[in-house]
Amino acid sequence: MGNMLMLGFEGFMGLLKIVLMALAAFGLFDAAFRREDAFRAAGKQNKIFWLVILGIALVVSYLFSILSILPVAGAVASIVYLVDVRPAVKALTGGSRGGWGRGKGRGGSSSDGPYGPYNG
Repeated sequence: MGNMLMLGFEGFMGLLKIVLMALAAFGLFDAAFRREDAFRAAGKQNKIFWLVILGIALVVSYLFSILSILPVAGAVASIVYLVDVRPAVKALTGGSRGGWGRGKGRGGSSSDGPYGPYNG
């Protein structure tokens, strides 16, 4: 019975490790494609800062046991990026990333319909 309990605990910890790595990887990927000026305009440090922090979070979540402090700190950094920094930066860029359009994603104005400008 004790052996089964340990296997279940190890499985849970392995799953938790994968979740923490996924959070950090998503944050890192997202930050890499956001515009640098949006980070400063939102007052959320700068892009390089978040790339370094999220990169470290990804590495420590991979290398260290979940029971140590480093992956926990990495998880906190990833969560702060996802719930605070990302929405602020996304709001300033209209949801667009890097150079992939502005605002609506196609560079159109707010009066554009699905087939071009609306002149009604």
